[in-house]
Amino acid sequence: MITWVGLAKIDESIIFSYGQLEVVLPVATDRQLNLFRLTWPILLENLLFMLMSSADTLMLSGVSDEAVSAVGVASQFVFIAILIIGVINNGADVVISQYLGSGRRMEASKISALTVTMNLLTGLAMSAIFFAFSEPLMSLMNLEEGTLDMAVSYLRIVGGWIFFQAIINALSGIVRTYGYPKEAMFVSLGMNVVHVILNYLLIFGKAGLPELGTEGAALSTVISRGFAVVVFFWMMYRIVDYKIPFKDYLSFSKEYLGKILKIGVPTALESVLYHTCQSVFLYYVTILGETALASRQYAMNISMYVFLFSSACGMATAILVGRLVGGSRPEDAYRRVWASARWSVLITVAIDLIVIAVRHPLMGLFTDNPDILKLAAQMVVLSLVLETGRSLNLILVPALRAAGDAKYTVYWGIVSMVGMSLPLGYLLVFVLDMGLAGVWLAIAADEWARGIIMLFRWRSKAWKGKSLVGPSSPSSSAALGAE
Repeated sequence: MITWVGLAKIDESIIFSYGQLEVVLPVATDRQLNLFRLTWPILLENLLFMLMSSADTLMLSGVSDEAVSAVGVASQFVFIAILIIGVINNGADVVISQYLGSGRRMEASKISALTVTMNLLTGLAMSAIFFAFSEPLMSLMNLEEGTLDMAVSYLRIVGGWIFFQAIINALSGIVRTYGYPKEAMFVSLGMNVVHVILNYLLIFGKAGLPELGTEGAALSTVISRGFAVVVFFWMMYRIVDYKIPFKDYLSFSKEYLGKILKIGVPTALESVLYHTCQSVFLYYVTILGETALASRQYAMNISMYVFLFSSACGMATAILVGRLVGGSRPEDAYRRVWASARWSVLITVAIDLIVIAVRHPLMGLFTDNPDILKLAAQMVVLSLVLETGRSLNLILVPALRAAGDAKYTVYWGIVSMVGMSLPLGYLLVFVLDMGLAGVWLAIAADEWARGIIMLFRWRSKAWKGKSLVGPSSPSSSAALGAE
């Protein structure tokens, strides 16, 4: 038995202890890794992340619809910053996974340290930008004066401390890739509990605290993320096989960084393009008015839950593909992805149909404005077209990246998102006067186009031979089941 302070590892179990309380959790070792064991904790973790966003929206709806709109607009820029930060951690997750699959675990721990350092530096750079330019950025978004002031305040606080999220992204990715998605989920649970409690206290001014509105939601987000950073660091040091010395955080290996950037740069570029296009669509919506803007935000909060399973399944599939490709088992990876894609589409359609059936009560949780209720409910119906296409992309794109074929996805992303989706959206929204529905249909067209293209790419097996590392231990790949 290996014993740690507050944490013990006994064979294939982890014991979290605090005083007399002990919680025993099974360890996800290599031979235990399969789609189900990886997907369900990631699903719950993603759900908790969504709940954090929805908690802001639901509580801020008690302040005003303008407060909801302000946070929605500011959040677009926060998401873009997180995607830029993802240059490192998205690439590192693939590289670490392949190194673990090949049995080179000491090198995987060194790459983990490099990931944390690079994410911190990138996060600090983004924080500086938001501290300095929150007001000019929000002024570009055609917001009314009251909404603009709230958006600037929210962005300056949340964006100014975005380096917390940068560290969380690095550490949570490392924890999941090592096969501990359940433990990462528990940290997210704690972060959300702290966030919701602070939201209530700071937004509405309870327990003697000032009533801060959107600023309260922002402060709650920052404090809860700071809590998660501390816990994730504590956890990482107890799961990495080879303990990371401090000097590894200051070591910048050109070889490791090159491999990370080979995957991370195309991945981040594609993600930034996607969310930049979403920001352009958001600008279209601001021209349509406050009713369309609020309706978009409420409908998007519902849609996030629809693609929740596909997102989690895609992340889990990517971990498995990275392990299998790193362990020289491309045929197992090929079959794994097809099975995941089938489940993703079927479950997404089922969830979407359920949401459509109860769309009016769901919208009623956020607002009682009849115009917003009607328009947002219509967008939920159109999401059936959008989300089925998205469910393919959420499986196939991460799988291609995990196999080392990241450049292909970004090439076609540029063609579809920039070359087709944006002009189509302008045509549908303003020329054909379809309003908010035109935005939804343009996004759906992009998702379907890219989904079909990626489907044929995976089928072609052109991604084989793009592994970033060769196996050094035959037993390491044998330990991982294809399912």
